[in-house]
Amino acid sequence: MTITESTATDVASRDQLRLVIAGSVDDGKSTLVGRLLHDTKSILADQFEATLHASQGRGATEIDLALLTDGLRAEREQGITIDVAYRYFATPRRSFVLADTPGHVQYTRNTVTGASTADAAVVLVDVRGGVSAQTRRHAAVLSLLRVPHVVFAINKMDAVDWSEERFAQVADDVRDVAARVGLSTPEILPISALTGENVAAPGPDWYAGLSLLSVLEELPTRIADVDEPFRLPVQLVIRPRTTEHPDYRGLAGRVASGSLNVGDTVTAYPSGSSSVVVGIDGATGEQSRATVGDSVTVRLADELDVARGEVLATTVPIRTTQQLDAVLTWLDERPPTPRQRVLVKAGTKTTRAMLGVTQGVWNVDELCWQDSSAPLQLNDIGRVSVQLAEPVAVDDYADHRATGAFVVIDPDTGATLAAGLTGADLGALTTP
Repeated sequence: MTITESTATDVASRDQLRLVIAGSVDDGKSTLVGRLLHDTKSILADQFEATLHASQGRGATEIDLALLTDGLRAEREQGITIDVAYRYFATPRRSFVLADTPGHVQYTRNTVTGASTADAAVVLVDVRGGVSAQTRRHAAVLSLLRVPHVVFAINKMDAVDWSEERFAQVADDVRDVAARVGLSTPEILPISALTGENVAAPGPDWYAGLSLLSVLEELPTRIADVDEPFRLPVQLVIRPRTTEHPDYRGLAGRVASGSLNVGDTVTAYPSGSSSVVVGIDGATGEQSRATVGDSVTVRLADELDVARGEVLATTVPIRTTQQLDAVLTWLDERPPTPRQRVLVKAGTKTTRAMLGVTQGVWNVDELCWQDSSAPLQLNDIGRVSVQLAEPVAVDDYADHRATGAFVVIDPDTGATLAAGLTGADLGALTTP
């Protein structure tokens, strides 16, 4: 049975991996995305025919898989959209949600968006040019966002006749970059997105490792989230007050990490009030246990004064604070002004806040923190202290991705100004 013949139930039951592909605009990202869709039979026949026809119209003798993503590229160039495009493909072993992000440096913010929820990332490097500034920037962003698995794919190997010596040179440079931003033992492999060698098909004789698709199939998913301390940001307090449910009161939200059982004692933060779980209601009815990813309503033995924005935790408490010492990736074309008033959204809580001065900027070229109090510019990564009007419950991002991140919002326009990570850092190096 081919992928296209599989039933929706088959695909839905497969293990899922959220994937982001990063790389400079000339490193072959569009071709790799098209190659993955093509080789896993995840494109429709009419899409294939249209792409083949367009390729032939440009004088090509074979299909140009990069054209599969040209519609989105045209939209970006016209300013219609600069958002992340999500694409879906599957193999008999796993389904994938692929975040297709632009390669231009001005769209680094889109890479941040795509990587923030990714289980794994593929960073493309053109073997002819080797490591570029954009490679270093993407490696830094992926390290900052604690993406669990990062694979560096050295692309366009066919253009250097699959030179093992050239691959080894670029791989050494990649390892140096990875070490300096704190990415431990990343997978590095040679590919040709153009010909498909070592993407789904076998690689050269001198390469003993797995193909890119096989590597992606074997990466572990985020099972560890189940073993992390329980966190549930409260989205809604449900009190129907109907004849059928006159006394019903539940705290609804999505489990961000860990698990919860009926009988557990939970504490709501920042308020600090505690009670015992007497019931958990899910989409199909009452259940005895909830784990990461479940959207549930938790019923407690006591009527705690808990509202949207609080976070339920069990044995390991979550930190409450009115000051976030954070790393910001600045996403707005206008730099921040001194003591700029903003909104901060952490989990399900939104509060007024004021930005502090910049306390350092990550130098992408030197791969180190540098002292600087200058306002952050678009795509800059810097350390900034944020003063909040109300306390929020947060973890260090290194410990919990879901409860350690926040966004900075313009209160007048609603635009996202920055992505913030609490207590985050890049690698161990702080000096050039």
